[in-house]
Amino acid sequence: MRAVDQDGDDDRSLLIVYATETGNAQDAADYIARQCRRIAFHCRVASIEQTSLMDLVSEGIVIFVVSTTGSGVEPRSMTPLWNDLLRHLPPDTYEDLPFAVFGLGDTSYEKFCWAAKKLSRRLQSLGASEFYQRGEGDEQHPLGIDGALQPWTDGLLDTLLEHFPLPPGVGITSVDDIPPPRVLLTPALKDDINLAKDPLQIDLQYHKGTIKTNERITAPDWYQDVRHLEFEFEEDIKYNPGDVAVIHPSASDSDTNAFLSMLKWDSEADDPFEIKQSMFDQSLPDHLPTYATMRILFSRFLDFNAIPRRSFFQLIRHFTSDEREREKLDEFLTLEGVDELYDYCYKVRRTIQEVLDEFRHVKIPRDYIFDVFPALRPREFSIASSVKKHPREIHLCVAIVKYRTKLKIPRKGVCTSYLSLLKPGDSNQVGIKKGLLKLPENPDTPVICVGPGTGIAPMRSVIEQRIDAGAHLNVLYFGCRSSSKDQHFGDEWRSYERDQNLQYRTAFSRDGPEGVKRIYVQDLIRDDAEHIWRLVGEQKGWVLISGSSNKMPAAVKEAIAFAAETHGGFSAEEAKQYVHSMVKEGRLIEECWS
Repeated sequence: MRAVDQDGDDDRSLLIVYATETGNAQDAADYIARQCRRIAFHCRVASIEQTSLMDLVSEGIVIFVVSTTGSGVEPRSMTPLWNDLLRHLPPDTYEDLPFAVFGLGDTSYEKFCWAAKKLSRRLQSLGASEFYQRGEGDEQHPLGIDGALQPWTDGLLDTLLEHFPLPPGVGITSVDDIPPPRVLLTPALKDDINLAKDPLQIDLQYHKGTIKTNERITAPDWYQDVRHLEFEFEEDIKYNPGDVAVIHPSASDSDTNAFLSMLKWDSEADDPFEIKQSMFDQSLPDHLPTYATMRILFSRFLDFNAIPRRSFFQLIRHFTSDEREREKLDEFLTLEGVDELYDYCYKVRRTIQEVLDEFRHVKIPRDYIFDVFPALRPREFSIASSVKKHPREIHLCVAIVKYRTKLKIPRKGVCTSYLSLLKPGDSNQVGIKKGLLKLPENPDTPVICVGPGTGIAPMRSVIEQRIDAGAHLNVLYFGCRSSSKDQHFGDEWRSYERDQNLQYRTAFSRDGPEGVKRIYVQDLIRDDAEHIWRLVGEQKGWVLISGSSNKMPAAVKEAIAFAAETHGGFSAEEAKQYVHSMVKEGRLIEECWS
């Protein structure tokens, strides 16, 4: 195994490629790069979106950090490269490529770390050699992904040192040493900020949208606030059913002011500075400008309401002047302190702001803010409209996130709270990304849509597009708790049904008498087994599933297998394989999220 630089010379360099949906894999890639730096390796961290088949051929060593989204599905950013890897490639395509894979997943879901496992197997089938065992991070671990990431990375460093001993006179940097900051902030002029262009406004993937409608569509007395939002655009925009809108949120002025005041940064909050990246093996927030202020950064780019990772505690121990605080932080970071750290932080979902409010002697150097605070990441929402029916518009169906922690502290989602406060006339840059759903080319092909809760969003896009194309064999299975409280777009579905453009089947899980078995969408599909088999078996219909990725998608597939078994003449195993073949053929597609 050898590492090579871009000129082909032997060198202590490697590429770390991350595929992420929410940013966790990117954070893990940054962590691996920092640790490899301790053994004098030079890392490049890149999104899988920026990586091609030919890029991999020319690399010496590649480490993949891959999350799994939904029910065993790769992140959207990984899909183009994954599809390329599935082409008929020579079995020796990557015979000189040593690689390792760390997967991020959740054992409460059906296919744990499935995207990482698939990638590992495919690369080996193309001749690549997995030089270090695959790692699998589990969100259910008391320390989350870090519970597996840190020991896996320690083993990775040992393996790399076996193949690449340290050069003479070079030692291993201690894990307790403070790493250099990833940026340097230098004073700037206010004109520098005023004259600089916002990277989000010059990105051609983003479009200026103006709020036309922001309407609550759940009953006023219902526990959950779900919004129907409509954005208008001046130019023509293009998207397909299943595509997603990308929204960059801003923290509220009151929350940002309170945070800056707590850290005593309020007096310098509006002082301009230039951001210069100094450690290029570490990533920076998406669409970060060259010039900013502390107020701008903590409003739009850095997340002080995130639940901190273990590396956060490792770093802030360097910045406290109080011995008791340092002792407590050191205790959190020992093997014996794992349970105490879990109880203090992760069990009760304590935020970074709340931790810093308790560790009052922590004074964070300004250059380290990008190391201490995670990025305030953009959020993706399935588009709930068809551009055919609503030209120059994007509609969203968004559940506003509010809950209480075990500390009885109210919490709110940064992005959904931001969206909830938008008023008609307000504007926002909205990105458009390709989604996972597709539609059959023949409009006469039946399509069964399964979209409980806010999973209805992409199904609204699908159904509107299908009806516009003259397709009438559309079936919608929708589930919610109450027919009168949270039946999203119910009037629209009934109108389509009256016009014979849709069969509308509903499951209201809380409307039945107390003690009676609750009915869900998968139960309706089982009840309709004969009709389901006629559509998917005899007429080769498609099934599209959207919503929570926990138990629902697997239960829906089991219900379809039941239809194949009871009305298609298959054995139980054959019926299960039939559903699997639908997935492989692209006739059963999931667009689900955790």
